Amino acid sequence: MQQTTINAIRILSAEAIQKANSGHPGLPLGSAPIGYALFQNFLKFNNLDVKWDNRDRFILSAGHGSMLNYSLLYLYGFGLTKDDLARFRQLGSKTPGHPEYGQTLGVETTTGPLGQGIANAVGMAVAEAHLAAKFNRKGFPIVDHYTYAICGDGCLEEGISYEACSFAGANNLGKLIVFYDDNDITIEGNTDITFKEDVAKRFEAQNWQVLKVDLVKKPDDVKSLCAAIKKARKNKKKPTLIICKTHIGYGSPLEGSEKCHGAPLGEDNVQKTKETLGWTCKEPFEVPWEVLKHTSTPGAKGAKLEQDWKNLFAKYEHQYPELAKEYKAAMSGELPDLEQIEGMFDFEKPSATRQSSSVILNKIAALVPSLVGGSADLAPSNLTQMKDTDTVTYGDFSPANYAGRNIHYGIREHAMAAIANGIQLHGGLRCFCSTFFIFTDYCKNAMRLSALMNIPVLYILTHDSIGVGEDGPTHQPVEQLIALRSIPNMKVYRPADGKETAAAWISAMTGTAPTALVLSRQTLPQYAKSGLGALKGGYILEDCKGRPDIILIASGSEVEQCIGAKAELHKEGLKVRVVSMPCMEVFEQQDAKYKESVLPSSVKARVCVEAASPYSWYKYAGENGEIIAMDTFGTSAPGPVLFDKYGFTVKNIVEKAKKSLDRVED
Repeated sequence: MQQTTINAIRILSAEAIQKANSGHPGLPLGSAPIGYALFQNFLKFNNLDVKWDNRDRFILSAGHGSMLNYSLLYLYGFGLTKDDLARFRQLGSKTPGHPEYGQTLGVETTTGPLGQGIANAVGMAVAEAHLAAKFNRKGFPIVDHYTYAICGDGCLEEGISYEACSFAGANNLGKLIVFYDDNDITIEGNTDITFKEDVAKRFEAQNWQVLKVDLVKKPDDVKSLCAAIKKARKNKKKPTLIICKTHIGYGSPLEGSEKCHGAPLGEDNVQKTKETLGWTCKEPFEVPWEVLKHTSTPGAKGAKLEQDWKNLFAKYEHQYPELAKEYKAAMSGELPDLEQIEGMFDFEKPSATRQSSSVILNKIAALVPSLVGGSADLAPSNLTQMKDTDTVTYGDFSPANYAGRNIHYGIREHAMAAIANGIQLHGGLRCFCSTFFIFTDYCKNAMRLSALMNIPVLYILTHDSIGVGEDGPTHQPVEQLIALRSIPNMKVYRPADGKETAAAWISAMTGTAPTALVLSRQTLPQYAKSGLGALKGGYILEDCKGRPDIILIASGSEVEQCIGAKAELHKEGLKVRVVSMPCMEVFEQQDAKYKESVLPSSVKARVCVEAASPYSWYKYAGENGEIIAMDTFGTSAPGPVLFDKYGFTVKNIVEKAKKSLDRVED
């Protein structure tokens, strides 16, 4: 039945891709025995409770081969039906073109951008190691599972995979096992035209165990696959790469050719593949009942394993009631009332918002033991270190202390963001990561996936504007704010002072979407009337009596200049309202009545001020408003000099306000 099941995976995949007239048949045909060996013999899961805490995690990093995943989920009872397979890549189906978290039961993360899945897997292995170190006690392995991933040549050509795998090797993540579908083919042909390194030696140099299985000489060698997986599971000191030499499109007339990588085989070739593999079922998506009986065994075994785990947890709860309570709170995402944390809004002296964030981070971390995170080698600049106190010890995550909550990612921004996604997806932890705002260009793909998956990773991004100063245009963000604001479902907070920073943290911790917290390097004043209004995204920071003549709108450090301009305009008898707009996305979620109360449509004279690209601001400026922003790169000079050079001054705001008012009156 083993061989028939492997072929069922192949045929179901080929049929679904052919019916959709779209997809990638090559990987499922070649890697079917890998999926079978893992799901049938090793993967710990309960298909009736797919979110069981202690399940193994499986990630298809080579997400274009999604039909391999869907065929496995169908055969192993995760709730997919024949109709779901037949609706592959169709509108609203449970079988989208690439695996999507939240859309298909059993899919642990959204993959497709190559290399992201490997980094997600590293994050899940980090989470497992941390939670095990924190909660397990002798005789009580409450957290004890593996993370498996399948990648391809494309994943390993992407730089993110080596960032992530270097991190995994440095941290001895021995419960991470990656299968490398080494078929030597990408879209343009044989990988030899561009990808010639010795992958085994490279991974060995990164402190990985490397094993090899030849599925070319013996295409369905499940025995050797199982032996390799057993050996991988025994090595708890190193992650393992199992290099599986395969033939892309195995069993089809296009076997070994790039032509089967990203296009359907064609009706005739699907039929010939069935004949080659000895497939006798006549109807599309039909499999022998014996196959379904065979594949029902692992799920039934998993159900018993989960019940055994529940029984063990009951004993654990009796013996370690406080630990069990903390574990359940962590897994449920339980949080204290952050607004009531003592001193949360106590900011009196001027400070950079990165400094305010550091204070808030440590206040929250002391009360939220599930909070973990770190920086891409910039913690002393980002101020993201969770600092030990008399009552709380955080420590650094490392092979010597997996319970440590400060993670040192190294100079690996792209992998850091994707690893953070994996940590968050695992469950039981709230994750932040940090770098300079300019380096979100490196993080962007993973940040986009955070938003797509709707997971609340917090990105702490400091050195937010030309205020960075002397480091010059390579380190001065200009277009990054609009880039992040353009991502659907991403909250981008740029607070003006400490209390707004506290509100941004509360929004990030209590929401389900990812949040970018964009913070200043330079010192900013504290405002008497700032604070929880920032939870609405935009609010009136300073007002006038009656209807304003002019509205000044800004975020972050430029609020200070608007406050100064208000005072100057007031001297000339003009009524001015200052609106702080720390988060446009949240402001846009407010009802029309609230938005009108802050930005009345009857007030046409407006000035929007932000030391970044102007493109966010046109809808708030209106046809008569003015925008003071950056339409060039910055330059190397002290921050105050640059603010003067580029017009972020009280004088310029006053002039623009009068210009807008004149335009309205004309």
